[in-house]
Amino acid sequence: MRRAAALVVIPLLAAAAVAGCGSSSSSSSSPPVAANSSVTATGSFGTAPKVTIPAKKAGSSLYTKTLIQGTGAPLTTSETLEGNFVLYDWSGTTHKLLGSTFTSGGPTLFGAPMLAGLQTALIGQKLGSRVLAVLPPKDGFGASGNSEIGVKGTDTLVFVIDLDKSYNNTSGVAGTQSYSGGGALPTVTAATGKAPVIKIPSGNPPKSLTVKTLIKGTGPVVKSGQELLVQYTGVIWRTGKVFDSSWSRKEPYSVPIGVGDVIKGWDTGLVGQTVGSRVLLVIPPADGYGSTGQSSAGIKGTDTLVFVVDIITAVG
Repeated sequence: MRRAAALVVIPLLAAAAVAGCGSSSSSSSSPPVAANSSVTATGSFGTAPKVTIPAKKAGSSLYTKTLIQGTGAPLTTSETLEGNFVLYDWSGTTHKLLGSTFTSGGPTLFGAPMLAGLQTALIGQKLGSRVLAVLPPKDGFGASGNSEIGVKGTDTLVFVIDLDKSYNNTSGVAGTQSYSGGGALPTVTAATGKAPVIKIPSGNPPKSLTVKTLIKGTGPVVKSGQELLVQYTGVIWRTGKVFDSSWSRKEPYSVPIGVGDVIKGWDTGLVGQTVGSRVLLVIPPADGYGSTGQSSAGIKGTDTLVFVVDIITAVG
């Protein structure tokens, strides 16, 4: 399965524009460069900010400011953030909008690995806060930039981020399994907050994709094109061995679903499920890695795969 790239860009929100609101910091002991600290943003939490960037070159220091102080729990490094953002590219004396979830697509997920500047800006902030972050290249994409979104290696990133919700990176879905498989299908057992244990039966695997709901979530229905945050364990039927697990990394997996970014068995089996569900997927080669397999994970072209997937949330 292809690992989804973490979304790491978040808009800048004017620090000076909100009188008496929040706090600010620089990445060095010297005062922040005037150009960076003069970036401003106005607007209320949950609405698209109006961002003003000066027509001058950006400074070389990381600059962050809490524009709106939230009252929720502080974000930690062991959590994934759900929030909205606007992002600008600041190049020389000009700037351009790269994207905004406030006006298109809805909230997104921010998890590890995060850009260094975003980690500094967001960790420790309280949920309900709005944060401005001005990231020089060394705290953003570095000298290589990011050609996919049009950022050069000399460009500064300006983010404004609203911190909506957080999810513990070591937690799965709540509830008790109403079905645990068995018979001709794998048996799934799990303690609360622990990775599920998958036992493969002695017989041959099903020839077609098999989808079973082990815990039925009460959240909204997953739609094609949404970004999922999931915990999962993957086992090769032939060996009975785990070949991949987000639980062991202590890092849930975020990925667009239903759009070909993962193997077909995931796209087919998870779209239409509900948030909060635990799902058993038995995936034949045609809906997995095909006849080529995935040698780096020990998967042959004839291997059937078994996944247990916890759908933590769906955004977008």
